[in-house]
Amino acid sequence: MAQILIVDDDKHIRNLISKYLGGEGYSVKQAGNGIEALEELEKNDYSLVVVDIMMPEMDGYELTKKIRKHYQLPILMLTAKSQIQDKETGFSLGTDDYLVKPFELKELLFRIKALLRRYHQVAEMTIKIHSVVINKAAYEVNINGSTILLPLKEFELLYYLASNANRVLSREQLIQHVWGSQYDGSDRTVDVHIKRLRERFTKITDDFSIKTIRGVGYVLEVKK
Repeated sequence: MAQILIVDDDKHIRNLISKYLGGEGYSVKQAGNGIEALEELEKNDYSLVVVDIMMPEMDGYELTKKIRKHYQLPILMLTAKSQIQDKETGFSLGTDDYLVKPFELKELLFRIKALLRRYHQVAEMTIKIHSVVINKAAYEVNINGSTILLPLKEFELLYYLASNANRVLSREQLIQHVWGSQYDGSDRTVDVHIKRLRERFTKITDDFSIKTIRGVGYVLEVKK
């Protein structure tokens, strides 16, 4: 069951949305401001967050920025503002969709379903290792909000190692999966790409490491 967090300083709106979504089979919790929302996100796993822009203490823009820095989940922004620059600000900070008040609860439901479906499809191509997110849909690596773009073969090698985390893979397995069975070059290519991956990631994260298993191949070990 998807769990949704409603963040709005208007208690009436929170209760209205919560009751409606609860009737549609969702588990719903509430937060009255951005600070409460961040506390909730630390305590529970949520599938989606509905965020109002105009709130005291921490507005929806700032909350969206903080959510994007630490979590990979869809954000639907609610606002009374309809100007294009406000929408532009929301999308630039990482919101996934935008709904202007007043709105129909049915439209809110349709948008939530679409976002959850889209994120589910992406999640199937995403590997999360603590603060590291390897996204094959976008061919990018995200670490604590920072995006790293790798050359194609480096990314595919990292993704395959991560999808088989803590499992030793031979050079032959890596070549066949990443370069293909028709590859007729040297298996030293694997060593070169492994070296580049180590150089890139050793300095910026200790969530995982790529170890050499002498005479066999390599393993991506996840920090416990």
